[in-house]
Amino acid sequence: MTTYHEGELEVQRREGVAANAERIGRSIHREIPELARRFAEERRFAIVGAADGNGRVWATLLQGAPGFLSVTATDRLRVAARPTPGDPLAEALAAPADVGLLLIEPASRRRMRLNGRARPDDSGGLEIDTREVYANCPKYIHPRVVTLPEPTDRTRRDHGDRLTPSQVRWLSTADTLFIATRHTQAGADVSHRGGDPGFVRVPDARHVLLPDYSGNMMFNTLGNIAADGRAGLLLLDFASGRTVQLTGRATISWDPALVATFGAAERVLQLEVEAVVESTPDASDQATPPRAPESAS
Repeated sequence: MTTYHEGELEVQRREGVAANAERIGRSIHREIPELARRFAEERRFAIVGAADGNGRVWATLLQGAPGFLSVTATDRLRVAARPTPGDPLAEALAAPADVGLLLIEPASRRRMRLNGRARPDDSGGLEIDTREVYANCPKYIHPRVVTLPEPTDRTRRDHGDRLTPSQVRWLSTADTLFIATRHTQAGADVSHRGGDPGFVRVPDARHVLLPDYSGNMMFNTLGNIAADGRAGLLLLDFASGRTVQLTGRATISWDPALVATFGAAERVLQLEVEAVVESTPDASDQATPPRAPESAS
């Protein structure tokens, strides 16, 4: 039985890496190993990807003090947090849902992914039964100290069906973002994307171009896009907690002329924006103001 679904296999075959991907796929397990347990329990935030009630895919931020993520069984992770009211995934994660979870420590450039089925618990958190647990290499992670403020329910949210000029500027100068995708049977996934500032291009308020560089050859994100086509992006200010979430329809371009304009890229993801949510935490809720992030690069 293969580790991959038909979308992942399609991209692997197109790229000529099916044999290598099958070998690398043996590192995917259902169980959470001891090293991963310790890594999870030290984290202060996680990125979650899922689909809302309309099938739109979003990525969002969950936060807590160290220990808000805890391994309660070898194949179960408890998250002592859920999206705050008004978040695009708040309603979806108040019921059982397929989720992708990314744990990342930018300062050490470590990351791991846990995909599975989440259900809400009685204390405002989530229980996730894991289906896939695996580490990712540190490629393209910009080392930085994260100084997110404490989570708050008092958050201003601005909605739109296209990017505003300020959101275009932020995306166009970002060095880090997160992408959520899904497969109707295999479930949800969320991944990190990084590059030099400006690696993302925004040709207009309804379209985003994201280069895809060489990676682990499993093509989880691209496989989901090939099979389903729905995707969500999350842009996060690691100092203030401000976020921009966008969702839409994604396609993969192998057009040599387009790909060549992105330097070392091997493919380009094209996202047509359908909805945007910008969230700004109320700074007056914070006991102490957040420190400016310190770059380790």
